[in-house]
Amino acid sequence: MCANTLLNQIMWSADEIASLCYDHFNKLPKRGKPEAGREWTLLAAVVQLTVSPQRETFHKQVVSLGTGTKCIGRSAMSVKGDILNDSHAEVIARRGCVRYLMEQLYRALSGQDSAVFCPGNEKGKWMVKPDVSFIFFTSQTPCGDASIFPMTGSQVQPCEPVKESLHTQPERHGLKRPAERDLEDTHKCHRINTRDAFSTSRETADTDECKVTTDAKESTNSPDLHRTGAKCVPDGPSDPLQPGLLYHSVGVLRVKPGRGERTLSLSCSDKLARWGVVGFQGALLSHYLQGAMYFSAVVLGKCPYSQQAMHRALHTRCAHVSDLPSGFSVQSPELLLSGLEFTHNHTQTETKHIHTQGRISPCGAAISWCAVSQQPLDVSANGYKQGVTKKKLSSVQARSLISKVELFHTFLRLVAVTEESEFPESLRGGELRTYWDFKQAAASYQQAWTQLRLQAFSQWSRSPRELLLFH
Repeated sequence: MCANTLLNQIMWSADEIASLCYDHFNKLPKRGKPEAGREWTLLAAVVQLTVSPQRETFHKQVVSLGTGTKCIGRSAMSVKGDILNDSHAEVIARRGCVRYLMEQLYRALSGQDSAVFCPGNEKGKWMVKPDVSFIFFTSQTPCGDASIFPMTGSQVQPCEPVKESLHTQPERHGLKRPAERDLEDTHKCHRINTRDAFSTSRETADTDECKVTTDAKESTNSPDLHRTGAKCVPDGPSDPLQPGLLYHSVGVLRVKPGRGERTLSLSCSDKLARWGVVGFQGALLSHYLQGAMYFSAVVLGKCPYSQQAMHRALHTRCAHVSDLPSGFSVQSPELLLSGLEFTHNHTQTETKHIHTQGRISPCGAAISWCAVSQQPLDVSANGYKQGVTKKKLSSVQARSLISKVELFHTFLRLVAVTEESEFPESLRGGELRTYWDFKQAAASYQQAWTQLRLQAFSQWSRSPRELLLFH
């Protein structure tokens, strides 16, 4: 799906992609945006590139944009599929892109013009137009493995060094009430002028403990790593937690931290790596597509960055995966760094902060915008639409438009509009009723995912089936 990659690179730059995404964010309404000088957030987006038939013009369009830094723990997950488990910006942007693709496929199935899809060679299948490709943008190094690399120059850790490691009592710390943890974290960390990759990442918000392992003298004179708050998955390799460069293991799967409770959400590094093998379209859309959809490039905003760590996290870990079904392959997207910084990240918020505003904190809202005809903007908080009262949390009105159940219902509308003679083979026969049923019926996608798990990501934690049986 990544034809014209060389031409694409000639016709756009990393700064142009970053500027396009930042400008798009600035034009959105104020709702859900961080309070200047007090709140920070992260931004991710999907940019669609379209080359004219004569290859004379090149159109760049943001088709999905997301902000957010939060995740919910296992106990808050819903069997109705009506809550967003992972609201990190990268995940929000990808889910919004799926919503956009579903509308574009609906247009194609309805006989209307689609900006993305054209008929495939197989009956009932569609493919991305040859002049269309997609770029993924994120304002910050993805959490997890891509964020672990040696520090250089005068970069410092986000927490003040102390002699005794604080990681020796993580469980006890995790049992504290949120207000107590917030107060304690403020006392530990606020005196340091944070400038490394994780003082500006969403993990400053989620991590339950500051990562410190050595005294001030040693940390000043010895090489050190950028740290991630994402924890190694259970039953897999663990972090050595030794001083300096030996603190983290690299190349391992990690789950995102929550406030006191471990989540089931894999890190954004891991999810981007997964999308590079099974595609970013997901299982449901795979029923209709002749092949997986991949990002031709991943562009980052200005931030501490390592090309080696990014390539390791997003490609090297999966490069050996083989025996994938037709239409799937291991991709190695171009990795590019922009010189333009997101004005609402932690670093920029810190420079604008006024003491009377109180402590700097991550923005509690997550913004999703996508290029659809109805209700393109969706703002959520704590997994539900922002502003919904507790009494209405179980109502349809409380659902984010990119929640599992809403995307599933959008997919069912695709099924309803499909002519019987054009039904994909994977949707024929058998009783398909629940979200789980339709996902499992996407045989090629599930085969690719199985090969990826068996050969590279065997410790990937899967959501319990009972959370996927809604309809």
